[in-house]
Amino acid sequence: MPSRRFRPPLKRPSMDAFRRRLASVDALPQLCVLGVLSGLLTGGLMVVFRGALEFGALAFMPDGDPEAFERLAVPLRVVLPLIAVALIGLWLWRMPTSVGKIGIGHVIERLTYHQGKMPLRNWITQWWVGLVALLGGLSAGREGPAIHLGAAASSWIGQTMRLPHNSLRVLVGCGTAAGIAASFNTPIAGVIFAMEVVMMEYTITGFMPVILASTTGAVVSQLVYGSQPAFSVPSVQLASLFDFPWIAVTALLIGLVAGGFVRLARPAVWQTRLPMWGRFLAVGVAVAALAWWYPQVQGMGYDSLERMLVGQPALDVLIAVALGKLALTALAIAFGVPVSIIGPILVSGAALGTLCGLLWATLMPELASSPVVFSLLGMAAMMGAVLQAPLAALMALLELTHNSSILLPGMLAVVIAVLVARQGYHCSGFFISTLDSQGLHPLQRPLMQALSRVAVPAVMERSVARAPRILTRAQAQELLAGKPTWLVVSRENDKPPVGLKAAGLARLMLDEQWQGETRFDLLEIPGQRVDMAPIALQATLSEAFEQLNKQGVDVLYVEHTTAPLIRKISGIITRDAIENYYRNK
Repeated sequence: MPSRRFRPPLKRPSMDAFRRRLASVDALPQLCVLGVLSGLLTGGLMVVFRGALEFGALAFMPDGDPEAFERLAVPLRVVLPLIAVALIGLWLWRMPTSVGKIGIGHVIERLTYHQGKMPLRNWITQWWVGLVALLGGLSAGREGPAIHLGAAASSWIGQTMRLPHNSLRVLVGCGTAAGIAASFNTPIAGVIFAMEVVMMEYTITGFMPVILASTTGAVVSQLVYGSQPAFSVPSVQLASLFDFPWIAVTALLIGLVAGGFVRLARPAVWQTRLPMWGRFLAVGVAVAALAWWYPQVQGMGYDSLERMLVGQPALDVLIAVALGKLALTALAIAFGVPVSIIGPILVSGAALGTLCGLLWATLMPELASSPVVFSLLGMAAMMGAVLQAPLAALMALLELTHNSSILLPGMLAVVIAVLVARQGYHCSGFFISTLDSQGLHPLQRPLMQALSRVAVPAVMERSVARAPRILTRAQAQELLAGKPTWLVVSRENDKPPVGLKAAGLARLMLDEQWQGETRFDLLEIPGQRVDMAPIALQATLSEAFEQLNKQGVDVLYVEHTTAPLIRKISGIITRDAIENYYRNK
């Protein structure tokens, strides 16, 4: 009988090994797995959110259509915005200001200043405000809630698994892309939006998991709602190259309007001094007043957008949607009602583009392209100019039309609109401008951006040993037998420990002058000692660098919780190690 060769059991990958791998900048396979999980969770949440919106619409909207404000009785559609601002105000009343921060701006802030950790209370607030604003007829979109809910849920995956903070940043990008993909059915635009608007960086390590998340989120949404985009777009093309000068004029006008929108949405000093009830009431009254005659300004407006693409709405309706809807959205933001802007700016941009297309058809009836072409170009130009995100706007245009021939005029329109808004109004993008007005600066320095991609475990010195202040010779010999590089010396009265190079103690043990000593005080013996401050194991190198500067030290000890109230020191990270990583990366 042949003998069987003994095979040692395969070593199962541990969660700690998974976390250590994620701490590195090149943990691509692990991040891709997380990207798929993020896409599944975000896609599911978007299905639930849209289902909740449709369920709420069954109570009072014709045919349960959450966009059918035009078919409502006038008194009902006028009173709905007042009810909506009252419900949102009651929810936010007496809450800390930080809890009322929701949407894309909040995601960017948490990514910049809190390594992508998303608070649960803000996440719950987003559910309430997002649904009430849309069902209540405020000028709002569902993309902001989609991005916040997806980013926060994806961040929750990382926080629950206690993953390094650099992977939380990628997870936030994954949730953002999946949210956009599931809402618009535009996975490529979701990826570009996440990288260009939220993460504000392009890396291979970031791209791959974000692509997988966006794809997965779109697939989950398609399983429930089909493969059609958010609204139907007819096949269009330019009639002649003579359209290009008028496209440039249209983009110039849209850039001016977009810059004005961003400036109008920034709260003035006098606005912040008004009481909350007064500001919210003003928003509700403004929406109700315009909705009396033009209900097309209410809600997301995708039904109005579809009418622009398949027909020609009345001129006064186009003006109301182009300028009125945009003004109502800016007023809500400026007065503190947290609504999403992406849906309204797309619809308003399309309306403004349609107006320009109709004028061009009147001036040059034989040469002009269909106004629908200008509708689509206006939509992309407004999105690009307001967000200062030209690539995301162009990808959205391509995926919504499935027509590559419109990219050439789209590029011209988007670039001109972005330049006009940026140079004419010094607009750096709606969300960056909003955070700047709050004293926050989301654009990170290149150094901190590079350091935020790597977590502390990838660079720290693991060869450390914890030691009491007083050691016997036998204890010192046993400690040095493990060949540590650093000794972390505990101090009394809960003072931070002190770092001591283990080589100093080793030399002392061999020194003839100390042969008679049986006890050693590690805080008194000759040796290289340094003051230290703590840093969490999940922290990024940017957090460690900030902690070094804040505490005025050159060495941090890395600790993590192994059990309730029990913290273990895992390693040492020095300023030199961080600087060497940045120079050699």
